[in-house]
Amino acid sequence: MRMFRRSTLAACSLAAMLAAPAAAETAKSYRVAGLSAPAEIIVDRWGVPHIYASETYDAFFVQGFNAARDRLWQIDLWRKRGLGELSKDFGSSYLEQDRMARQFLYRGDMYREWLAYGSDAKKIAQRYTDGVNAFITLTEQDQALLPMEFKLLGYKPSYWLPEDVVRIRSHGLTRNLDSEIERAAVACAADLKTDLMRKTLEPDWQTRIPEGLDPCGIPPQVSANYSLGTSNVKFTKEKLAGTQRAELEPVPVPEIEPTALGSNNWAIAPDKTTTGRAILANDPHRAHGAPSLRYIAHITAPGFSVIGAGEPSLPGISIGHNGKIAFGLTIFSIDQEDLYVYDLNPADRTQYNYQGRWEAMTVVNESVPVKGQGDKPVSLSYTRHGPVLYVDEARNKAYAVRAAWLEPGMAPYFGSTDYMRAGNWDEFLAAMNRWGSPSENQVYADTEGNIGWKPGGLTPIRPNWDGLMPVPGDGRYEWLGYRDMDELPVEYNPDRKWVGSANQMNLPPGYPNAEKKIGFEWTDPSRFNRIKEVLSADRKFGLEDSMALQADMTSIQARRVTVLLKGIQSDDPTLTPALNLLTSWNNVLTADSAAGALYEVWFMKHLRPAVVRATVPKQAVDLIDQGGVQSGEPAAIIAALESPDQRFGSDPTAARNDLLLESLKPAIAELQKKLGTDMAAWKWASLHHGYFEHPLAAVVGSEEKKLLDVGPFPKGGSGFTPNATTYRTSDFRITAGGSFKMVVDVGNWDASRAVNTPGQSGNPNSPHYRDLAPLWQQEQYFPLLYSRKAVEDAAEERITLNPAN
Repeated sequence: MRMFRRSTLAACSLAAMLAAPAAAETAKSYRVAGLSAPAEIIVDRWGVPHIYASETYDAFFVQGFNAARDRLWQIDLWRKRGLGELSKDFGSSYLEQDRMARQFLYRGDMYREWLAYGSDAKKIAQRYTDGVNAFITLTEQDQALLPMEFKLLGYKPSYWLPEDVVRIRSHGLTRNLDSEIERAAVACAADLKTDLMRKTLEPDWQTRIPEGLDPCGIPPQVSANYSLGTSNVKFTKEKLAGTQRAELEPVPVPEIEPTALGSNNWAIAPDKTTTGRAILANDPHRAHGAPSLRYIAHITAPGFSVIGAGEPSLPGISIGHNGKIAFGLTIFSIDQEDLYVYDLNPADRTQYNYQGRWEAMTVVNESVPVKGQGDKPVSLSYTRHGPVLYVDEARNKAYAVRAAWLEPGMAPYFGSTDYMRAGNWDEFLAAMNRWGSPSENQVYADTEGNIGWKPGGLTPIRPNWDGLMPVPGDGRYEWLGYRDMDELPVEYNPDRKWVGSANQMNLPPGYPNAEKKIGFEWTDPSRFNRIKEVLSADRKFGLEDSMALQADMTSIQARRVTVLLKGIQSDDPTLTPALNLLTSWNNVLTADSAAGALYEVWFMKHLRPAVVRATVPKQAVDLIDQGGVQSGEPAAIIAALESPDQRFGSDPTAARNDLLLESLKPAIAELQKKLGTDMAAWKWASLHHGYFEHPLAAVVGSEEKKLLDVGPFPKGGSGFTPNATTYRTSDFRITAGGSFKMVVDVGNWDASRAVNTPGQSGNPNSPHYRDLAPLWQQEQYFPLLYSRKAVEDAAEERITLNPAN
């Protein structure tokens, strides 16, 4: 039986931690080349750096310096992975990953690239990378400043170029290429109607197999190469030793529920708040790890003062406020990718058929430095549509991806340097109309009491297909440019007095999606339905209500499933108490819920595959029930259970009821084995836990692993509750969710609250590496301080930067 203890830091001590005065303030001073005037970083007691510069671009220089000071190993690995330079320091086992990463670099005109973001984008990137490089130079002079990961692996950080910031495109959240491939496989084995059990299409839509496509012929290497070029680095002792084969490994079943990934955001108008001011909340959901993906910073210079979270390898702030407006994002599912299939010239496989003639691929030859082996040549191939993922010589086919995010101005999140400096709705709207990738829902609130919602992203025009399946690359399926940004919907000060999103299908009623084809694949609506249920209540909301909603563990899914059990009886002595437990449950997945433990194990591991086996043709079952977290889309599973049809047999309702009971038996047995025979003593958090693993966890000793990893933290919720805690079913470890959360009191800025898990620092020896994880576990927040006085009062460390020249 595996149990997790509650954190020893009790709620009362957490409150004391939030209220206690800061520790004795420390001071450091550095002289750095490239700074035009003295600047200061004040680190508050929660590890948030507050940057004060006397010149705008010095502020971005200091932001880069500070990001390197706190997160150097993380951002260096980000750069190496994105540019395809892993082999240089980690050996030949990473050569193929480097090659595929290079396939996805932006290789277009840099003048157009910089211009797409705004007039000063290049200067911002230049000054940011100058700051990163200034700290790297200090590590050359003082080895004590070098993070321990470099010492463990025996290499040094690389210096940055400004174009590194924007040429790397593969770190953003990408679109539906894998889904296109999976849909083709199901269509080959069965039909497209069957595929709706894998992925629901919204708004209601019937796709078809594109003319000329053989859905049966797409080899697994296509998806494997795509994953290799866009995934994080996996460290193993074998790979670092160079003993693992460089050939592609099979694509693993994802550990993150695809339909649970996403984010929540909302903005509430002053008429609906207890403060009389707007409130904005955001909790983006991404993969968990140590250090965290997000990094909170406050950047101040003459003309702007912006605070919030971004990604530490990028300048600017993506989620936060600037003293005038507040903003927060979720993903808006524009379909920005297509897979193209080509017939190759048997006499020359660098040529493909396009409009009845052989067209040559563009081939780029590069050298990749490999640790201990010198430079190794790699060949990169491109069609007119984009990077080639795989050449199938046996079938004389090639496969390439066209991606909107490879166009100028599409570097993930870099466009936030534009909207974060907007002063009102019109300026914000203009900035979002220049936004490209990833496609987003932005919610907005300002000090004048206005709220709004604006999705943004580059939308391909597909005149004769819907983007849901691969297409022949012979010229019949071409994008006719991109839609104007103002064709996307928008809301400003709606009558309901709030706006929000949670990655659900949120095209407004009557929107002509059949004509515009924005996208048909959205995230499960359960989180948003609960948010809507709460915010639609006829009452006013305070900051504490938004924090409570971010912590809400009500499962709309469980509510819909457990109601189906009412009235069902069984003579089985094991099933009767389980039925009573589930039907009397309030459907809230609290940490101590016995019913929650039973429901999650039952639905995720037993009921889902059982429904797939009952409703899907045998030849397609393994494509939809792939084990792990992929066992049919929950929304489709629940819809089938609520309205059983002939797929269940001649008496669908009776067959459905039998299936509910039969699938419940192994779930009970599994919980008895894991948590004991006393059903009342079961607790969801005895299984479900947060654990923040460092990328080097698999290659270091036990003592280093204790220092690098953070956890476990027993916790409630699921991937489908507003308090998003997506987990893998192998051990119920939380793999993704809201590691960063923010609630903004618009206008009374120092009252705003945030948390970032497991901590702000990327240095395992820092007190801020893991200090925020207990707050995250117990749904506590710290003050997101904005005024200089409040920052001074909470100062823990003061860093002075002086020009060296």
